[in-house]
Amino acid sequence: MTISTIGFGAFISPLHPLGEAPDLQMWRDLQLISWLDELGLEEVWVGEHHSGGWGTVSSPEIFLAAAAERTRRIRLGTGVVSLPYHHPFHAASRIVQLDHMTRGRVMFGIGAGSSPADAHMLGVEAVDTRRMAAEALEVIDPLLRGEAVTRSTDWFTLRDARLHLAPYSGDLELAVSSASSPSGMRLAGRYGLSPLSFGAPVPGAPAIDLAGQWAHAEQEAAEHGRTMDRSRWRIVLPVHVAETTKQAYADVREGFRRFAYGYFRDTLGLPVEFPGVPAGEEVEAMVEAGAALIGSVEDCVEAVERLAERTGGFGRLLVAVNDWASRGATLHSFELLTRFVAPHFNGRARSLHESNRWVRENRSVFMDKAAEAFRRATSA
Repeated sequence: MTISTIGFGAFISPLHPLGEAPDLQMWRDLQLISWLDELGLEEVWVGEHHSGGWGTVSSPEIFLAAAAERTRRIRLGTGVVSLPYHHPFHAASRIVQLDHMTRGRVMFGIGAGSSPADAHMLGVEAVDTRRMAAEALEVIDPLLRGEAVTRSTDWFTLRDARLHLAPYSGDLELAVSSASSPSGMRLAGRYGLSPLSFGAPVPGAPAIDLAGQWAHAEQEAAEHGRTMDRSRWRIVLPVHVAETTKQAYADVREGFRRFAYGYFRDTLGLPVEFPGVPAGEEVEAMVEAGAALIGSVEDCVEAVERLAERTGGFGRLLVAVNDWASRGATLHSFELLTRFVAPHFNGRARSLHESNRWVRENRSVFMDKAAEAFRRATSA
């Protein structure tokens, strides 16, 4: 099964290499969101990090409040709030306040947290994070629906708790992140949430079976009397568009190696391996595996089509912003994406193509009439 329309957005972790002033990193990300708003991109998500030096945003809610003041229409999502690090009542209260401050433009992305260092500093055991995220969601869901909640666990207590401020639009969208394990997709199916899937969580690792991930959500949804909607499924992947395939690879090659080896291998200690791939050709291997979309407009259109076929259909493609390319090349990539790639999938240029086809097919009729009119005018 496929869906006819695919929307586009951006996912800003953010992850920036060491060496740059962090305040300027934040200003650059805010300026990028303003540019995406001008281009008409549909949504942007900003994440939460507390260690490692690469991720400088510890509160996506504060960051998105600043972004809201600089934008007009783009939707703003937390990508994601790590629920085990927060009391669930506070997490729900903050997002509802932001929902009102943005007048309904906010989306609440949630997850279990991806950094063992963050969990360690907060005294959270990594083996407990998925359980804690599920327990938090069990109370956040009814709180956002206006219900009173009493619940006690080994890490939070609620007594007759009720949000005194209801969501602005009455239907705040919740999205749950999913990487390699099925836990996020199962939560999405259980509660009817929007899945937020990372198609390439670790460079060099085997490509995620996204269709299999979706099957987990559908199975869980069926067990709870729900039906999953593919139009609400978001997939996060690195994307870079340039005028030519050669230029696109040249734009990202150095930044990709810095990201893959400097962050995932040297900082996090994760194995980053490309067996049988010559040094310098890692990006090509990622593209071949479907873990990145790099190339010309035509390359990227074909890659999105393949992704839709491979997954069975999804609703949004979110561009992972990882500083692979220079500032100028990144801004230009988004411009090419919104001008030439997105119209193939969001239908905005469809009527123009139909009008062009109609005129081309009937041009002889129209030109004959115009020639006759000219003949009569000149012979009168």
